[in-house]
Amino acid sequence: MNSKKLRDLVFVLHRYIGLAVGLIAIIVGLTGSLLVFHSEIENFDRQHRIGTITPQGQPLPIEVVINTVKKIYSNQPDATLQSIYLPSQPSEPMNVVLKTKENDWTENYVNPYTGAIIGNNLKSSFVQKFFEIVYPLHYSLLAGDIGYKFVGIIGLLMSFMSITGIILWPGWRKLISGFKIKWNAHPKQVNFDVHKVAGAIAAVFLIFAFFTGFCWSFGEFVNPMIYAVTFSNQQQTNPVSVPLTGKSPLLLKDQLKIAQAALPNGSLRSISFPTKPEEVLTVSFKQTQEDVDYDVYLDQYSGKVLQVHSSLQVSLGDRILNSFGPLHFGTFWGLPSRIFYVFVGLAPLILFVTGFIMWWYRYKGKNRSPQTIEMVKLRVKN
Repeated sequence: MNSKKLRDLVFVLHRYIGLAVGLIAIIVGLTGSLLVFHSEIENFDRQHRIGTITPQGQPLPIEVVINTVKKIYSNQPDATLQSIYLPSQPSEPMNVVLKTKENDWTENYVNPYTGAIIGNNLKSSFVQKFFEIVYPLHYSLLAGDIGYKFVGIIGLLMSFMSITGIILWPGWRKLISGFKIKWNAHPKQVNFDVHKVAGAIAAVFLIFAFFTGFCWSFGEFVNPMIYAVTFSNQQQTNPVSVPLTGKSPLLLKDQLKIAQAALPNGSLRSISFPTKPEEVLTVSFKQTQEDVDYDVYLDQYSGKVLQVHSSLQVSLGDRILNSFGPLHFGTFWGLPSRIFYVFVGLAPLILFVTGFIMWWYRYKGKNRSPQTIEMVKLRVKN
């Protein structure tokens, strides 16, 4: 197959895959744009509802905060402590989560300096309800596990289409023309220029976002392949505690000291508590060198460190898998890349609309009769 035939084949695949998956890609892209600053929007909404905290010296010990919350539920003996989330900013509250008969996820916001409960069991706000729809719409089209797999397939097809777009980009022949939009040209030319420039800017990042989404959707196949190709050993995923006869779990303060020693440069972010004898205490830290949290798993009875999940110590396979998050969410360059990813999410809409218009121009051209073409030529001459 010569280069022209190969290019023609790539062009056909690019066009028809785009037409086939474009509308779904638009939904995934637009919802992705909405989710880029999801946590900041929810934090702002929460502050609006419960107020901003004024720092007052050192925060209270975690045990004191937990005991304060437990007193509220003293008349509910079945209430179990699930987790506690520490503030990332001095003006934010601690969030202590319990499971109750009424609710599996009951949040309790606590002033970390005074121990005062400033909000608990809050009803969902409009913002929360909005994201409760947007998030599953993004990753599963509100269709559960089947939708999750379907979106993964769309992600693979969009990655392939982005690659074909890079191959077809006219800037390979002349770089300047690949980034130039002739705004005073015929609408057909302007439409084509917008398509090629938008594609050139967004293509690589669309591959990052869509391909990582595909890998997550089919992790049961992709992850073992990555470990095999990189000759890496997969970390233990289900560490367990070994109950000791007649021995109670270690005190929380002692377990936290052990966890901190395992990641001495980490700042404490959250604690997930065991609810069964065989479960472990999970302590999450923010590493100064990293953008994501890493966990220390402890035997709740002996305090033995069962696993340290840190990208500074993991295998090449784990480092590749850990990179999926920053690439998918656009956090690899901090705030600038996150802002840019808002526009990356808009790219499928721009590319589909301009691509459809190009297809429509070509479709109309093919279906013109010879008489119509001659009439157009005469009009041009006159």
